[in-house]
Amino acid sequence: MACPETYQKVLHADLLVRPLAPDDVPAVLDIERQGYSHPWSESVFLDCFKDNYRLWGVCHGDMLMAYAVVAYFVDEAHLLNICVHPRGRGEGVGRYLLRHVLATAAHEGMSQLLLEVRVSNHAAIALYQSEGFHEIGQRPGYYPAANGREDARVLMRALGR
Repeated sequence: MACPETYQKVLHADLLVRPLAPDDVPAVLDIERQGYSHPWSESVFLDCFKDNYRLWGVCHGDMLMAYAVVAYFVDEAHLLNICVHPRGRGEGVGRYLLRHVLATAAHEGMSQLLLEVRVSNHAAIALYQSEGFHEIGQRPGYYPAANGREDARVLMRALGR
């Protein structure tokens, strides 16, 4: 977990959270390919530019440092993808973006945020738990892995209205 001083440094950094546009997809793909062994394709990202999706980016100047893809269904938000550029990892950028996603979803009337995370992704699980998420189930074989499939933990956090 990022220490409070690290997160405070992010709050005082020159960071901007903004909606992503289709023109951002090449930069998103660059981060995605550096962050995941089985990255999403360009067509998957482009298919997310719909009314019930929110795509957020964290920028430092002109550089995209992180992104998140969230789908809204009735009163439930589902965090489908979140990734931080290697230069921003461990610096509080992911926590900053996650808090923005949570606040925006609550503001837009969502009652909860769900997500899946690889059971082996201990850093992400620790981040989510420190932000109030708890496990509500598992999805066996949810993620592709080098040697077959990997299970996912399903985490949820209630959002205040």
